[in-house]
This record gives sequence, C-alpha cells and structure tokens, in this order.
Amino acid sequence: MPEIVLIRDMTDADSDQVLAIYQQGIATGHATFEHEIPPWAEFSGKRRATPRLVAEVNGRIAGWAALASVSTRPVYAGVCEHSIYIDENARGKGVGASLLQAFLEEALDAGIWMIESRIFPENTASLRLHLSCGFRVVGRRKRMGKMPYGPMKGVWRDCILVEWRRDQTLDE
Repeated sequence: MPEIVLIRDMTDADSDQVLAIYQQGIATGHATFEHEIPPWAEFSGKRRATPRLVAEVNGRIAGWAALASVSTRPVYAGVCEHSIYIDENARGKGVGASLLQAFLEEALDAGIWMIESRIFPENTASLRLHLSCGFRVVGRRKRMGKMPYGPMKGVWRDCILVEWRRDQTLDE
C-alpha cells in the first residue's frame, strides 16, 4: 500500500521535526554551507511567511519547503530563493516531487515569478528533483564558498544555480 503524502502549511508546532530534517541535510555535507541549526525564531525569521509547506507521511513530517527573499527592493518582490529538505527515510519515494510541485503552485498564488536555488553539484538527487519539476540550470558558481565543516571542511565548493520562472518563455 503506497504511503499517503499530505501537503500542508508549516506551523510553529512543526519546528522540532522541521529542524531535525534540516539537521539531516546539514549532516550530509552536500545540502548547505550552514554547519548548525539555528533556533526556530532565527530559522523562521529568515524565511517568508508564505509559501511555507510541509509534507506529512503517516502523521510525521517527511519534508519541508520555504522561501526567502533575495532583496528588499520592491522590484524584486517576486524573486525568491527556496529551500527544500526531505527526511532521510522519505527520500526516493516521491515525497520531494509532491512537495515541490505543491510549493510551486503556492508560490504562483503568492505572486512569485522566479525562484532560484544553489545546489552543490554532488547533490545529484536534488538536481534531478528540481529539473523534473521545471527548474533549469542557469549556471555554475565556481568556488562559491569554503565549506566550514564535515569531510569537505576547508574545500571551496561550487554551486549549480537553478531557477524556475512563472512564465518560462520570458527569456526566449
């Protein structure tokens, strides 16, 4: 019997599970330059109020997605960076695709016209997920930052820049 994925708004009551999934991503060394999870107030304060979604499987949070503004300038109000993290026990089961597709629909409703993300090239699962949901690779940022922790501590890391646009024909 397939697991049922429920996509819903993230709430403060989800904080422990959301931060635990974020910690799993940090532990891989291929999800973020962050080396420790921040307190919930800081984590939440860096992200836009909407869309902010979680995926539930069997009553437990299996993933989350949220937006952060890229600028405070009004002209960039619809341009954001997003994060998506999937629990290690839910990876490869379609949770990420369900969550990201719902997230993009919510972003449209919120007036977002472009979402970008930087992904370590080694994170091939994340790259595949994004490409399957309509993102495209727009470049590679060489030596974006020096890894502050883990097995790649001290190594300059590249990032693949991907973007999703409300109207994919804007640049054609």
